[in-house]
Amino acid sequence: MASSYDYDEPSYDSRSYPPSSQASDVGYDPNFVPDSVKTFVVHLYRHIREKNVYEIHQMYEGSFQRLSDRMFRESPWPSVEAVAPYVDNDHVFCLLYREMWFRHVYARLSPTGRQRIESWDNYCSLFGVVLHGVVNMQLPNQWLWDMVDEFVYQFQSYCQYRAKLKNKTEEELQLLRQYGQAWNVYGVLNYLQALVEKSMIHQILEREKEGLEQFTATDGYDYEGGSNVLKMLGYYSMIGLLRVHCLLGDYHTGLKCLAPIDISQQGVYTIVIGSHISTIYHYGFANMMLRRYVEAIREFNKILLYILKYKQYHQKSPQYDQILKKNEQMYALLAICLSLCPQTKLVEENVSTQLKDKYSEKMLKMQRYDDEAYAVYDELFSYACPKFITPSAPILEEPLTNYNQDAYRLQLKLFLYEVKQQQLLAGVRSFLKLYSTISIGKLATYMEVDEPTLRTILMTYKHKMHAVDSDGKIIPNVDVDFYIDECPDYNQMADGYAN
Repeated sequence: MASSYDYDEPSYDSRSYPPSSQASDVGYDPNFVPDSVKTFVVHLYRHIREKNVYEIHQMYEGSFQRLSDRMFRESPWPSVEAVAPYVDNDHVFCLLYREMWFRHVYARLSPTGRQRIESWDNYCSLFGVVLHGVVNMQLPNQWLWDMVDEFVYQFQSYCQYRAKLKNKTEEELQLLRQYGQAWNVYGVLNYLQALVEKSMIHQILEREKEGLEQFTATDGYDYEGGSNVLKMLGYYSMIGLLRVHCLLGDYHTGLKCLAPIDISQQGVYTIVIGSHISTIYHYGFANMMLRRYVEAIREFNKILLYILKYKQYHQKSPQYDQILKKNEQMYALLAICLSLCPQTKLVEENVSTQLKDKYSEKMLKMQRYDDEAYAVYDELFSYACPKFITPSAPILEEPLTNYNQDAYRLQLKLFLYEVKQQQLLAGVRSFLKLYSTISIGKLATYMEVDEPTLRTILMTYKHKMHAVDSDGKIIPNVDVDFYIDECPDYNQMADGYAN
């Protein structure tokens, strides 16, 4: 039987994955395949060969989850070696099955160190097939998004796991020494970047802007019988790169990676709700950390309004819990942005009502800029921020320590330093709202500072209430601005400082 994948790989060889990757739960036999699982893999294999995207999606989103709930709540699915004979030992299908197998282990069980490493090997093989073969498949966008999303999640999880050295067994430490290249940050970035480049997704999006190609209109699918796999993996990898760079604290590069996607418009990234939410969450967070508060507020408002309208339609989705979590985190980030940059006019009434219900008391505290205010900023940032990672491999020498919180503490420190710098700006803002004109001397008296100090505060206000966008242009974040009359030298100096 000829394979519709058109990829020159040998049939699946079970020797490439040792039995050690399977769970050792009492009563779990990795080689036992229940009839329902046989039926599942046989039908899924057939639908993939026939490019029946609708049926693949129903089985992937529905049947796989129902079987997991009913039969594999506390144990893994049958091993790939056991199901391979039912799918003609097809190499690509076995890689896809194993990708779901590991995702199930991560979601419902606790992966071992070896399983983490072998999942990396499986992704390398799967992406290697996509990058270097001719993969003639159509897969649902939901599955392709989940592949990229899970790839980045497992990288993040491995970095956290690797950084917790204190209670590692000698066997776990030996695995870390032996497989030092597993989930290497350069490897992760290289795979995502390679998918972007090989898919030529930048050129596809450019041609779409010029009206020469349809991409969004076809939801990314190739209805002429081709394959959407490489194209969509490349598209979602741009979002994956944004997330990775946010985890590393490199917000400029993250936003640059996402730049080809116009998030001001509906697009393919909005079709899968997990993709939509992840894109805006990381985009908004990156803009917040770069002091582009207006842009962050605008996008958080749009996605929160969207979730408010449509979340009931996703209640039965496997992603529903994650949708609710990200929803709550983005309300916390919106509260932070509005406290630092009061632009309430950008927030829709329904979102504003929800925000007040959740954070009105905390937002009042944040306006005071005392120790209690910093505690609230600390609390909300810690709750809503990504799980930052230290990408470098640990030094496996005594004494072994945990450093999984180091990256988070650094980002929190930088954020709170920015908050502290704005402490005096709240007073300036309140007086600017009260007066249409006021002399420097009078304002200095009201603020109980001398005139040179006030000039420094005003210059700081000019600087902090402006940011630089991705094109290098100065963008204002102010809800109220000012200029100093009859002082051209100062105005010129202030404008230069803002730049």
